Amino acid sequence: MTTAEKHEFPLARTCPFAPPPAYEEIREQEPVSRVRLPDGRWAWVISRHEDVRTVLNDRRFSADRQHPDFPPLVKGEAATRRPDEERMLIAMDAPEHGPARKAVLGEFTVRRLEALRPRIQEIVDERVDALLAGPKPGDLVEALSLPVPSLVICEMLGVPYADHAFFQEQTVKVFKQTTSPEEAWAAMGVLQGYLADLIAEKEQNPPDDLLGRQIVKLRTDGTYRRTALADMGLLLLVAGHETTANMISLSTVAFLRHPEQLAMIQADPGRTLDAVEEMLRYFTIIDVATARLCVEDIEVGGQLIRAGEGVLALGYSANRDPRAFENPDELDIERGARHHVAFGFGPHQCLGQNLARMELQIVFDTLFRRIPALELAMDVDDLPFKDDANIYGLYQLPVTW
Repeated sequence: MTTAEKHEFPLARTCPFAPPPAYEEIREQEPVSRVRLPDGRWAWVISRHEDVRTVLNDRRFSADRQHPDFPPLVKGEAATRRPDEERMLIAMDAPEHGPARKAVLGEFTVRRLEALRPRIQEIVDERVDALLAGPKPGDLVEALSLPVPSLVICEMLGVPYADHAFFQEQTVKVFKQTTSPEEAWAAMGVLQGYLADLIAEKEQNPPDDLLGRQIVKLRTDGTYRRTALADMGLLLLVAGHETTANMISLSTVAFLRHPEQLAMIQADPGRTLDAVEEMLRYFTIIDVATARLCVEDIEVGGQLIRAGEGVLALGYSANRDPRAFENPDELDIERGARHHVAFGFGPHQCLGQNLARMELQIVFDTLFRRIPALELAMDVDDLPFKDDANIYGLYQLPVTW
């Protein structure tokens, strides 16, 4: 039995600040090796940084999550797949993927995002005001981490923020590991239906928001389909708040555990973007979401992977690979390494990565400037980390000042 075959994937984190212990053993001894999945079938794990980037950037690895052979990360997941349904952007391959991505890429240019900076700053200040006006200790997740990215993405899309509790309830169902595949599909269906109805209202007189602009653009191109736009909106809505919210909470804990590094960005906000990159690398909150299906024989890391075999590209392992990052298990905000794979890599690299970077930068600069005496109101070991979720984070973060 190989090192990796001893484990059933995906593996859970046993420490909030470190990958599963087996990752290092696999990466150093058998970096491309077979593992058993929850439904009993086998797949390859790719654990080194260079090899993970190879897999994510090669068209011989398909992102089609509806293919019957795509590696399932939850038992029973394969039985719920509907190969004939329209694919979301993250499940598309070339040549379909390129035009679909290009259609929305203009919404995330640096120029357009910079125009949003004053509004994001205003939202962050309002949420810090609410935290300061609330009880002590306060919950940073409820007061700041969730509302900031939720408000930003809702305003961008033109989705009523009043419905954010509904979005969060359904999103938790989608990403919780204990949710059955049937329940997860049902939650996705509820969200898709909500967005399709909202888009139908916008079709009569498209407003100047992301969804409205997409209606106009796609109609002009002759490619408009309400269901496809609803899928795109769902992807942006869910990814746009859940990931950034968790990064805000986890990074705040990390800063408070490393006051010497927090002091650096307080003294020089010019360092904050480097700190953001390091936090993204250090936590890698989405690990094996970058599963792929090999569609043509290819050798990776000296191992032949054949068409029809599944692959799990371990982003967290790649981001702790000492071949790519010196002293990778240390948090070092002066590292300045942007070649991490926290946002993926290649054609499916995260669309909203620059928006996430901007939100995190503004949050950290504002939070620690306005509340320099911020501290945890609970021991780190007692914090409710999301050990049961596919996107890692915190359910609550009690803080005081």
